Amino acid sequence: MCALRSAALPGGGRIRWLDLAGDGTSRAPAVYVHGLGAASGTHFAEIATAATLVRRRSLLVDLVGFGCSDRPVAFGYALDDHAHAVALALDAAAAGRVDLVGHSLGGTVAIALASARPDLVERLVVIEPNLDPWDGGASVTIARQREDEFVRSGFDALVHEASPE
Repeated sequence: MCALRSAALPGGGRIRWLDLAGDGTSRAPAVYVHGLGAASGTHFAEIATAATLVRRRSLLVDLVGFGCSDRPVAFGYALDDHAHAVALALDAAAAGRVDLVGHSLGGTVAIALASARPDLVERLVVIEPNLDPWDGGASVTIARQREDEFVRSGFDALVHEASPE
């Protein structure tokens, strides 16, 4: 069984996730958090439904501003803001301690969540996380900008940087 679930954010809007029920026989649920510009449903569905994992409850969380989650103007969009929002989702899902898997930006959010709420994380798996503001190349440059800044000038600057002279 698969259901789209959500939790309210303090400043308005909702964070959403796909909840794949599994059969209740496995240990901690697996929680997947996507990278910048992605959505967990498309990014992790093949993994979460693989024969060796399909019996396990899996939550495929869309970070605020991505996928099925809302994009509220009042949300801060910093790593700690995303970590807090994922914690709200896990609390609303009554997931208990989880095996947390994050890719790229999602890996960095997962690290922030594990640090802020160790009560929620049984195991942490990070795939290509950006571990500090000077690591991770273009995704960090993009993530540092507000959306309006990126639209106004950030995209053009990235294209210019990547273009051969």
